[in-house]
Amino acid sequence: MDHRSRSGDLSSALAARLGARAEVSVVDLGAGTGSNLRATAPLLGPEQRWTLVDHDGAHLAAARAALTRWAETTVEDGDPLVVEKAGRRITVSFQRADLAADLPAALGRAPDLVTASAFLDLVSPERIVHFAAQVAARRAVCYVALTYNGVQRWSPGHPADSAMAAAFHRHQRTDKGFGAAAGPAAPQHLAEQLRRQGYEVLEGDSPWVLGAADAALLEELQSGFAQAVSDVGTLDALDALDARTLDAWSRLRRTGGVVGHTDLLAFPP
Repeated sequence: MDHRSRSGDLSSALAARLGARAEVSVVDLGAGTGSNLRATAPLLGPEQRWTLVDHDGAHLAAARAALTRWAETTVEDGDPLVVEKAGRRITVSFQRADLAADLPAALGRAPDLVTASAFLDLVSPERIVHFAAQVAARRAVCYVALTYNGVQRWSPGHPADSAMAAAFHRHQRTDKGFGAAAGPAAPQHLAEQLRRQGYEVLEGDSPWVLGAADAALLEELQSGFAQAVSDVGTLDALDALDARTLDAWSRLRRTGGVVGHTDLLAFPP
């Protein structure tokens, strides 16, 4: 889903900028299980050095295993891991780090590209300012994919859809470990801050467009959104929602939907 949803225009622009470079160094923040590397590496040149940064060692171990399966050849099974895929040699280091405490150390000295996927909407506006400043200090290209932008559309619809979305966004703005999160305002905050640093900023839509073939994901999203609304404790504060309405919303079988995301690509001055 993530790979098929990315903005093709921004992918092409990134490939045009960095794809011809013989070597490129990349830092991937909040790397999880390495999905962002697998989506982005085909856009870059023949020799790549990636640092995958995550606070969770289990995620990094899963990323190593997933990349080993994804590769055509594993040249070296150590640290770093060296894999070959589609004519590219990709050297991958795995760094466990607290991004809330020490972003500069996680970014290193001078990567060519700083990237993240489905991460910046968890971060406070103040930390987005800090992120943009740190990227600019290194004059790195910035590619941030699949940041949630607040768009939700469901099929069939339910009368409580708008109230549920509003309550879900309250949950999105709670502290996820990086201060009170920007949530769906994150794409706008990031674009503004990078422009203030003199960057040329390109934005593109990257929605999850879900249909009948995505029934399992639709059910998972519906359940997760309902749980988030319940957890944040806003039900009683919203006239349009109560426990009975939440239950009815959760039980409605959806056959399609759209969850909006924004991709951002920014070039240094």
